[in-house]
Amino acid sequence: MLMLDVKKESWWFWLVSAALLTVGVLGRPDFFRLTILLTVIQLVYFSLKLKSVTCFPIQVRIGYLALLLLAQPPALQWIYWIPTIGTWAQVLVGYCLMARCVSMLPWNRQERFTLAYLGRTLFSKPVAGSVQQTPAAEPQGS
Repeated sequence: MLMLDVKKESWWFWLVSAALLTVGVLGRPDFFRLTILLTVIQLVYFSLKLKSVTCFPIQVRIGYLALLLLAQPPALQWIYWIPTIGTWAQVLVGYCLMARCVSMLPWNRQERFTLAYLGRTLFSKPVAGSVQQTPAAEPQGS
């Protein structure tokens, strides 16, 4: 099911990021640097807008930026396929693997880390709003 949040400015940032990454993985690696620049702009913009550098949406963007920077060396540029696919998943159906991973960091969860928690977090349906509030809190099937 498509979950196109065209009324949200964050959705547009992610759409442009997905497009830039796609051009990059299709043979124009200079577009990876444009994606990094856009991510830094997004990070600053939302930090100012949310008046926080530690809130969950900012943590997700920091993790995303870290992954993009990790993939910068030519020998590691195959890693760009991960955020390319993941960003398209976020844009099209609202599934954000980065947000789910960030939600499992010790300071973002209230539940003990178990394999069941990991499974619920990674495999629950996409949600409108923040994944931090819902995926692991509800058992599957609810």
